[in-house]
Amino acid sequence: MTKALLKQLKQVNLPPVMRPLNKSLIKDDRWKNVDEAQEKRRYFLYDFCKKYSSENRLRTHLVRMVSRIYVEDRHKILYCEVPKAGCSNWKRVLMVLNGLASSTFSISHDAVHYGKHLKKLDSYDLKGIQTRLNTYTKTIFVRDPMERLVSAFRDKFEHPNSYYHPVFGKAIIKKYRLNAREEALKTGSGVKFEEFVQYLLDSHRPVGMDIHWEQISKLCHPCLINYDFIGKFETLEEDANYFLQLIGAPADLKFPNFKDRHSSDERTNMEVVRQYLKELSGSERQLTYDFYYLDYLMFNYTMPIV
Repeated sequence: MTKALLKQLKQVNLPPVMRPLNKSLIKDDRWKNVDEAQEKRRYFLYDFCKKYSSENRLRTHLVRMVSRIYVEDRHKILYCEVPKAGCSNWKRVLMVLNGLASSTFSISHDAVHYGKHLKKLDSYDLKGIQTRLNTYTKTIFVRDPMERLVSAFRDKFEHPNSYYHPVFGKAIIKKYRLNAREEALKTGSGVKFEEFVQYLLDSHRPVGMDIHWEQISKLCHPCLINYDFIGKFETLEEDANYFLQLIGAPADLKFPNFKDRHSSDERTNMEVVRQYLKELSGSERQLTYDFYYLDYLMFNYTMPIV
């Protein structure tokens, strides 16, 4: 992206507006409950943003924002990627929609994340960006903040990982573990959840933030980009398949329900989360909830009482 485009992007004006969803392709009454839930989410976020957001302050983030959004031109979709909220399977769906694959089941994890098959919004010029933001159907899929956090920890630190252990693990163990063993300092393996949370809450982190546990409010800026569709991981398949109907996807394309990695592991649910939160003190739990406070508010998740 050129410096001139960066400068222009900062001036893009996106007033908060909520467009009605085009439901002309929905012919089946079985989607009624999903549709009602969707409208409630849309109005809830719209009202929240109208009440609390400062557009002038948020607009400067658009430069960073467009690099997080995937584009599918055939069906005119913009998808903001939220890691640990079904993003791998969503990218598989986008690849099938774009004609890059015949089936979601034939696309490997590496092809999804490292194949560079899908376009991102920052690959277009300013006119292309503005046109797509104003005319394409923009979607985001979110997840309960604590579920997402624990899921990220389990994925990146409880399994062998050639990036997260040496980059994040070593720095976390070095700063937050007293009398750390030489082997742990050398490999970065074996990070404890409490150590990970200490890193997360530290204003002087030894290594920067990562998209897998960054707040959704900072990843996708829902008060700046006017999302037309808000899906939730908790109702992922139902929401995703309704969305595919909305945008006119092929009838045989369904959202895949397989686990992308570590398929033998139990999925991270609230019972699993509770076990991890037991490792934290009451004040650590509260500070962690506070860290994700905006995500709880924007997407109407219930904030736990410590």
